[in-house]
Amino acid sequence: VQLQASGGGLVQAGGSLRLSCAASGITFSSYTMGWFRQAPGKEREFVAAITWSGDSTVLVDSEKGRFTISRDNAKNTVYLQMNSLKPEDTAVYYCAAQYESGSYDYWGQGTQVTVGT
Repeated sequence: VQLQASGGGLVQAGGSLRLSCAASGITFSSYTMGWFRQAPGKEREFVAAITWSGDSTVLVDSEKGRFTISRDNAKNTVYLQMNSLKPEDTAVYYCAAQYESGSYDYWGQGTQVTVGT
């Protein structure tokens, strides 16, 4: 199983990035997919999730209106569109796959997002 996250980088405050996570080795359309992030010196935190069908999404309150999660089951890929980025969004962003409710089963390697002032 491999979850390959990409799309991170350095962006100025107010800018946008779209993260992608390509999955292989799993029946992607059977999994809820999530995005998490971990800032330096902080615990990993939940950002967003999307059900297997894409019909339902969840975003942490602080990101509503700025972040959007989506997926393309034909491409085995989940996306995180991030707009109006703030310095406090700086973190390593991880994608993860969840087969049943509860813990996530598989994790990607992370992609660094750095937002400058």
